[in-house]
Amino acid sequence: MHKVLVICGPTASGKTSLAINCAEYLKTEIISADSQLVYKGLNIGTAKPTAKEMQGIIHRMIDVAEPLGNFSVFDYERAAEPIVKELLSQNKTPIICGGTGFYINSLLFDFAYGNAGANRVIRDKYNRLLEERGKEYIYALLMEVDAETAEKLHVNDMKRVIRALEIYEASGIKKSAQHDRLIPKYDYLAVAVDYPRDELYRRIDLRVDEMFERGLVEEVKNLLAGGVDENCQCMQAIGYKEVVNCLKNGDNESTMRNIIKQNTRHYAKRQITFFKKLPGIIWLEPKKATAENVLGLLNV
Repeated sequence: MHKVLVICGPTASGKTSLAINCAEYLKTEIISADSQLVYKGLNIGTAKPTAKEMQGIIHRMIDVAEPLGNFSVFDYERAAEPIVKELLSQNKTPIICGGTGFYINSLLFDFAYGNAGANRVIRDKYNRLLEERGKEYIYALLMEVDAETAEKLHVNDMKRVIRALEIYEASGIKKSAQHDRLIPKYDYLAVAVDYPRDELYRRIDLRVDEMFERGLVEEVKNLLAGGVDENCQCMQAIGYKEVVNCLKNGDNESTMRNIIKQNTRHYAKRQITFFKKLPGIIWLEPKKATAENVLGLLNV
């Protein structure tokens, strides 16, 4: 049985190009593990790879959701796991590539996220309350029933706040009192590129500048004009929410850039913290982050 290859890590660390180089040699496909690449129409702000950049390699789990809808980790697992199994059945090595840790964990582990399955009725109820009463109200509800979990979450992280409320209401047990299981579903190799922090931040800044040159502001304006509300899940992504807020406040492009750069750097720090907890992950120095070295670790 082939291993599953995971190429993960913080934003702007070169995951996509490394995955493509590995996929070319292995003659396999890439399964995106990015919570924003799933949305159609969000291209520039998500650094979605172009057809040219994909170099003929099939990329799955990109453009699979409409921007007006919600797409959860459970939706991702339900759609992506059959692709992993399909590739393995064809004696191919699935390459999971992305920076959304919860997506990756959902594929690698028997990881129940509170041991409570998705309950759309409960989740829809809290989403309606969010629209009617606001995020502070929803956050206060979680503080009442599970203060320990609430204190670990930011009031703006409504996806996880609502998920914690969903777990409590569905199971009767607080998320903080439950223990998720980390039992691997597959034999896997996980690698990430370990850029020095200052170099990673420089790469992030360059990427944000490139997004503006490619037309990020126009992309956001077109999404809004096309009926994608600023409160849609997809518009909470870094790059999109900042542009929306700056447009509303009348801020200039320089302010937009600086805010997005800062928020992206903070996000990259959180990603690094998350992936450091991934069992068995190998952090590669940038000069050693080559397909040849990764394939050597795979023993192929």
